[in-house]
Amino acid sequence: MTVTRPLLLDLYQLTMAQSYFALGMNDCAVFELFVRSLPRNRGFLVAAGLAQALEYLEGLRFGSADLDFLASLDLFSPEFLKCLGTFRFSGSVHAMPEGTPFFAQEPILRVTAPILEAQLVESRILNTVHFQTVIASKAARCALAAGGRQLVDFGLRRAHEADAGLCAARAAYVGGFHATATVEAGQRFGIPLSGTMAHSFIEAQAREEEAFRNFAATYRGAATLLIDTYDTERAARRVAELVHELRKAGSSRHIRAVRIDSGDLARECRAVRHILDSLGCQDIQIVVSGGLDEYAIEDLVRNAVPVDAFGVGTALDVSADAPALDMAYKLQEYAGKARRKRSPGKATWPGVKQVFRERGAQRQIMRDEVALAEEAVAGEGLLVEVMRDGRSVRPPPALAQIRARCLSELSALPPQVRELGEGVGSVPVRISDALRALAAQLDAEVG
Repeated sequence: MTVTRPLLLDLYQLTMAQSYFALGMNDCAVFELFVRSLPRNRGFLVAAGLAQALEYLEGLRFGSADLDFLASLDLFSPEFLKCLGTFRFSGSVHAMPEGTPFFAQEPILRVTAPILEAQLVESRILNTVHFQTVIASKAARCALAAGGRQLVDFGLRRAHEADAGLCAARAAYVGGFHATATVEAGQRFGIPLSGTMAHSFIEAQAREEEAFRNFAATYRGAATLLIDTYDTERAARRVAELVHELRKAGSSRHIRAVRIDSGDLARECRAVRHILDSLGCQDIQIVVSGGLDEYAIEDLVRNAVPVDAFGVGTALDVSADAPALDMAYKLQEYAGKARRKRSPGKATWPGVKQVFRERGAQRQIMRDEVALAEEAVAGEGLLVEVMRDGRSVRPPPALAQIRARCLSELSALPPQVRELGEGVGSVPVRISDALRALAAQLDAEVG
């Protein structure tokens, strides 16, 4: 899916790269991507966007138009631009598989490459992984709140531009959504599609019942009818009449569900369920939408409101309550020596690291330990090699497989971590003694 746009990066990636080139600094560097702290009310995050990051690294090339533009800035030497003209990423990547829950201070992706290469890709790697991780994490919370009920991504129109909407549909599916209304996401990623009608379809016709009948007659599938344009309860009765009309005629046309997009959803759903059931339409499902987020979903589910599916838009595609993460991509080793940033509030743990996860009964996640990669630590290592010598080591898993992994791992989180409100817990993350000792050693050397 990723279109390689080599100039979609920060200028300082190029200015540093030119300096590395001029100074002959070509030793191997290790950069790690991590989140410094979790947003408020988040007990976990979900790693996503790896497939697109690897596509970017494999396809990164500078074309003649890109080089001409850089030359026009009068910032770069002809020799450096010639170097960019032959640029290929040659490094390796280790990463947590997509769909993995993770916590603060844990590296989720590690790039090992000559420093010019590893530095040059910083902004795009961050951009790709950050955005999909934000959305997948929000989607996972909705999935936990929904308790297995259907979730549909309705967010394209509120996303911050088309590519964001497309990637949000992918990330939402990773996080546990069942379908999307974004058609290109169905084409690109094989995500099931779901859609109904707009209020304008009802308004454009003389009578509401006529609009229902016409849509059912022309829609090639099981239709969902939007019933809150005028009077929701009256519309529910009209849907029931149409269902019986189609059954009596032996029509192959089928009404699957009704959708409510406004009003007091709990009251409307209960009233509509009663009407449909009393009129022999127990099989008609109820879909709700309109300003939903995980908290609204949780409230409806907790109060046993008869809802079969939720359409979530704005709150999902912009992750309204936590739209950004304090995610960083930092140098951890260069030329075989561990490196450490000590800036107040932004200090890093040095060296090449691994995250080891300990599990209890039924594979419940108990605790994580961030340690040096060569340490012998109990638990499974979460960072696995996904790229070697600039090429992916294996084809990416199917998106449905990633989604299934995510849902399985969400069920393995401790109950207090799955909570949505204030005072949410998190899995303990320990920093190994050897890692702390290395940091202290580097601090003493710097003085």
